[in-house]
Amino acid sequence: MLETLDDAAVHRWCGGGLAALRAHQHEIDELNVYPVPDGDTGTNLVLTLTSAAEALESSESSSDAAESGTPLGRAMRRMARGALLGARGNSGVIVSQILRGMADSFATAVAVRGSELASALRTASEAAYAAVARPVEGTVLSVVAAAAEGAGRLKSDDLRAVARAAARSAAEALARTPQQLPVLARAGVVDAGGRGLVLLLEALVEALGPPGSDEQPLPGVGGKTALAISGEGPETAGAAGDRTAEMAGAAGFGYEVQYLLDAPAEAVDVLRGQLDRLGDSLVVVGTGDAVAPTWNVHVHVPVEAVGAAIEAGLEAGRPHRIGVSRLDGVRGDRHEHHGGEHDDLDEPRPRVEDAPARNARGAVVVAAGEGLTALFAAEGTVVVDRNPSIAEMLAAIESTGAGRVVLLPNDDNTHAVATAAAREASHNGVRVSVVPTSSPVQALAALAVRDPGRSFADDVIAMAEAAGACRYGEVCTAQRESLTVAGRCRPGDLLGLVDGEVHIIGDDLPSVACRLVDRMLGGGGELVTLVLGADAPRGLDETLTAHIGQGWPFAEVQSFAGGQPRYHLLVGVE
Repeated sequence: MLETLDDAAVHRWCGGGLAALRAHQHEIDELNVYPVPDGDTGTNLVLTLTSAAEALESSESSSDAAESGTPLGRAMRRMARGALLGARGNSGVIVSQILRGMADSFATAVAVRGSELASALRTASEAAYAAVARPVEGTVLSVVAAAAEGAGRLKSDDLRAVARAAARSAAEALARTPQQLPVLARAGVVDAGGRGLVLLLEALVEALGPPGSDEQPLPGVGGKTALAISGEGPETAGAAGDRTAEMAGAAGFGYEVQYLLDAPAEAVDVLRGQLDRLGDSLVVVGTGDAVAPTWNVHVHVPVEAVGAAIEAGLEAGRPHRIGVSRLDGVRGDRHEHHGGEHDDLDEPRPRVEDAPARNARGAVVVAAGEGLTALFAAEGTVVVDRNPSIAEMLAAIESTGAGRVVLLPNDDNTHAVATAAAREASHNGVRVSVVPTSSPVQALAALAVRDPGRSFADDVIAMAEAAGACRYGEVCTAQRESLTVAGRCRPGDLLGLVDGEVHIIGDDLPSVACRLVDRMLGGGGELVTLVLGADAPRGLDETLTAHIGQGWPFAEVQSFAGGQPRYHLLVGVE
C-alpha cells in the first residue's frame, strides 16, 4: 500500500477514473431526465477525462523533462491541463477546476501523504466554488466540499484512509443532493456531475492499492445506493443534470456587469445610486488612492439594463476592462477577457499583440447542420460542431486570424467551455468575448447588429443586448417520460419549448409549431425567424408563414433550412 502519492498512482487514477466513467456513462446521462435530447453529463465527463488521459500519455515526451517540479507535480499538471482543454459542459469544466486545484497544491509538496491529500482537496473545493458565478448547493460543488471536509476530519497521514474518507463523505453528500435542490427531489435522482465525481474519488482509492482485510465497502459503489434515494423513478423529473446543476438561481437579474472605473469619489457616490436602482448585488470598491482612484464596479442587472449600467460608468468617469456575463455558469463567462486570474499550468506562449491582425475582428459560432453552418459561414464566422471541447474552440479562435474574437456558444451546456476557451486564448494575447447565446436564432440576432465602426467593447454589448432581446423556441421529440410545466410527456411526444422550458406537448408537428409561434408572439414581436431541422416535413415553413400572416399580420417572417439534428424547428422572435 502506498504511503505517499506518486506519478504512477496518478496514471492509475486517471485510467481507472476514465474506465469507471465509461462504465457508468449511460447511467449518468440518464440522470439528466429533462425530456429534450441534451442529457450529456456522463458523455461530457468521459470526454473530459479522455483528454486528461491523453495528456498524461504524453508525459514521457521530451517536453516533460524540461518542465519544473517533481514527477508527481508534472503528472498532475498534465492531467489537469488535459482535462481543461478537453472539458465538455459545465460538469466537465468544474471537474477540470477540481483537478487544477489539486495540481496547484501538489506542485509545492515535497511528499503527498494523507494530510497533504486532504489539503489538496480543500484547494480543489475552493477552486470549484471560485469557478462558479453563483454557487448552488445540491450539485457537484456540495459533493467536492463534503469530500474535502471528510478528508480533513480524519487528521491522518494514511493516504488510502484519507482518500476513503473523502470518497465516503462524497457519496453521502451525493445522496443528500435531492434534499438541497428541489428539481432533483422532484425527479427522484441525484446530481449527475456529483455522481461522476464520486466515481473519480472511488477510482483514486483503488489506485492507492488493494483494500485492507478490515475495510468495509464504500457507500454507493456501483451506483445503486447513491441512486436509490427515492421511491419515485426518474420518470417524474422536471430537469436535472448539466442544464440545471451549476446554473440555478439566475432568474431576475440575469447578467453580471463588472468594470474598472477611473473616477473621483463624488462621481462614484452618484454612480452607486444609479446602479442600485438598476439591479442588485452591487459592489463598488476603490483602491484608496487620493488622486485618480480606480474602482472595481460589480452589479447584477436584467438584460435590458446592461447598457444603462455601462453608460452610468461612462457618465461617472472612464470605465475599462468592461465585462458582461450571464449568471448561469462558470465565473469568468465574460464579454471581455484581459488577463488576470488565468490558468497558470501553461508554459509561456507567443502573444498575438505583435501580429498585424491584432485589431482585426472575428467570430466563432457553435452550430450543427449544413444549412446553419453555411448561414453562419456567410456571415464571416468560423463554425464549430455542437458540444465542442475547449481545444476545438481554441483552434477555431486561432483560425479566425483575428486579435479580437466573439464566441457564440448557442447552447447553455457550451457556455462554460466557451468561457474556458476565452480564458485560455487570452494567454496568447487574443481579446475574446463570450456572448451567452442559448440558440442559433439568438446568434443570428447578435450577428445582425455587428458594426465594425464601433469599438469592440461597444459592439459586444450591442450583440449581447440583441441576443438577450431575442426569445427562442424549439420543437423536438421527447426522449423520456417527464413531468413538465405543460404536463406529463412521454417518449415520442412532440415538445414546444420557449426559452428552454416545455410549454406545449402534442403529436402533430405543424400544430405544435403553430401553437409555439402563437405563444411566443403573444408576448410581442415584429420579426420571426424560422430555422427548419433536418427532418422537418416539406412545406412546414409555408404552413407557419401563412399562419403568422393570418394571425399576426404585422410580424415579418424569415425562414432558413438549417438542417440541424435533434430539433425539428428553431424559432426566434424579436
